[in-house]
Amino acid sequence: MTSPRSAYIVGPALFGAYGVIRLLDGLDGTKGPGLAWTTGHLCFLVGLGFFARAFFAMRAAAGRSDRWATGGLVAALAGSFALAVQFGVDIVTGLMAADHAEMARLSDHFGSLPGAELAFYAVGPMFFFIGQVVLAVRLYALRRLPVWAPCLIFAASLLPLTTKDLIPLGAVLMLLGYAPLWRSSVSRTALTSA
Repeated sequence: MTSPRSAYIVGPALFGAYGVIRLLDGLDGTKGPGLAWTTGHLCFLVGLGFFARAFFAMRAAAGRSDRWATGGLVAALAGSFALAVQFGVDIVTGLMAADHAEMARLSDHFGSLPGAELAFYAVGPMFFFIGQVVLAVRLYALRRLPVWAPCLIFAASLLPLTTKDLIPLGAVLMLLGYAPLWRSSVSRTALTSA
């Protein structure tokens, strides 16, 4: 099983890998379908597993009975699920489509299903970011993180909302925000209590 220490590093690193591959995929003016599209999306899907492990460790570091941390964990996992569905659909449509236009049509078909747009695109994924910010703020309130750590995680959460081209920078900020967790005794505490 993955240790929380590696989860704090690998999750953001795979998020960043997705962002870089996405930028490279768009150099020809079109993103997907193809090897870069699939590889980037697979990086992010695998990264979600590492993020989930990190979220559980953050909640454990706050205390299993801590309501704020539990709420943050639930929100982060709900957002992770929404993103997993979104990225899974992107991979499947990318594999099924011969070109970008067909991929967009297939994706729009899924998005037109009742509730899909709201759950997996517009609102659901936001909980991935909201939940991890709540967890980081709670650890700050418990004096297990310095004030700058949740600030960096919050900034990292906002960057993809402005433009997805900033995902690599967001990943770096996220990695820096998690640094006290993988460098300090908090990760050792979470490892023994998780």
